[in-house]
Amino acid sequence: MSSTAGAATVRVVLADDQPAVRAGLALILDGSPGVEVVGEAADGEEAVRLCRELRPDVAVLDVRMPRRDGISATREIVTDALADVLVLTTFDLDEYVFGALRAGAAGFLLKDTDADGLVDAVRTVARGDGFIAPAVTRRLITAFAATAPTASAATRAALDTLTPRERDVLACLGLGLSNQQIADRLVLAESTTKTHVSRILAKLDLRSRVQAAILAQELGLPPPPHP
Repeated sequence: MSSTAGAATVRVVLADDQPAVRAGLALILDGSPGVEVVGEAADGEEAVRLCRELRPDVAVLDVRMPRRDGISATREIVTDALADVLVLTTFDLDEYVFGALRAGAAGFLLKDTDADGLVDAVRTVARGDGFIAPAVTRRLITAFAATAPTASAATRAALDTLTPRERDVLACLGLGLSNQQIADRLVLAESTTKTHVSRILAKLDLRSRVQAAILAQELGLPPPPHP
């Protein structure tokens, strides 16, 4: 599919063990301007192989799949920087969602979302912003923070390597703000915000901005004042 004018096409790999669900997702995404499904998989093993071969922008993965589940697949895809991962979940089992968070997923989407919500989530993740279904954002982050291990001494020491501006950005991540919202709040260019986020993840050895948001909440970082 051709991209929209002035914008690169978002290339997507889909993985779901239910053919009808997978076909429906592909139909929605391929019918959206600037989005192209470049590969489909029926299990996590195939999803990882396709991501390694095709290097898509976003991998949309179901959690429960044969041969290899979405959590294990997410971990390898993120660790090897093959794609950003958007996990599909029914949210009926929190431990699956928490496992995907720890594996470095960049977003979580409920399976009952509408077509516009799916496309928006894929585009948001492709931009480098984390995405969690609005209906579960606060519940998910709060619950995960309550059950996650306490920040290690190494992580706390790494916080001292952050510049004051990076600490402000980290605090904004804890509020669930997008790159553009952080840029507006801190009076920065969005490109500068993206650079700060990348440096924060590298310095703190985190896999996703969602993990950074949870860490910020766990540490109780105060939100930066409005200018």
